[in-house]
This record gives sequence, C-alpha cells and structure tokens, in this order.
Amino acid sequence: MKALGTHIIVELSDCNSRILSDVDLVTSILVTAAKEANAEVLQTAFHRFMPQGVSGVVVIAESHLSIHTWPEYGYAAMDIYTCGDHTDPWKACRYAAEKFQAKQMLTTEVRRGLPDEAGVYGHIVGKRGAGTDSRAKNRKLAVVR
Repeated sequence: MKALGTHIIVELSDCNSRILSDVDLVTSILVTAAKEANAEVLQTAFHRFMPQGVSGVVVIAESHLSIHTWPEYGYAAMDIYTCGDHTDPWKACRYAAEKFQAKQMLTTEVRRGLPDEAGVYGHIVGKRGAGTDSRAKNRKLAVVR
C-alpha cells in the first residue's frame, strides 16, 4: 500500500552554533532545502528567541518543513513532511544537515496516510519492504561535509 506522505523526524547534533542563532540563515537553509526536495514553497514564518534559538516553518504545497534550534547545545530538531511522488524529503534532510554543519544526524521515517481495510488511516514507522516488519526503525547517519 502506498503512503500519502513521508514524515522524517530529524535530530541534528554538533551543529554550528552561529548558524543556528541566525534567523535569516536558518530561514534561507530551510527554504533552499524545500526547493532541493522539489517542493513548492508557499509561505515562511520564523522567529528568533532571546538570547538565542530559532523556530520556524516553511509551508510547502506538499506540506511543511519545521525547525527549532538550541545553539547553546549545537542541536536542531527538524520535521520534514511531504506528500506526492515528485518530492524527495531525504534531499531536504541531507541538504539542511550539511548546511547546519551537523556532525551527527538521527532520523526516523514515518510513512503516513495508510488506509486499512475499513478505510481508517494510520502510519508505519520506518520503511516497509519485503521481509521487514513495521516496528520503529531509526537510522543514524554521519554527515559528510
């Protein structure tokens, strides 16, 4: 069964704190990440906290990219959710991790919008393929600069 959407939950560690504090740069990175995924950017909303940290969302025709940063820890939490066959959320994920200069990235993929026999929609954590089960799967990836 084909999922209606792919949701990637992203934990970025050991990022460049200066970048994570710069609201304009964080905005630019997430907008470009959306474009890298072949998504259509509709709107953005970003806020810089005092003394540090940025939260924001890029609304795309295919859903959204969101982020919250903790520069004091070099940490960023992102959500990338796309629908449709023409987008690739993993391209957005890899692009953002590279631009935030993350040394480590932990991701969880959730396939959403899967109807059961009764037409009730649910989700599966992790990719499902031949010979695999639907239990949660995390992928720890080293980010290459």
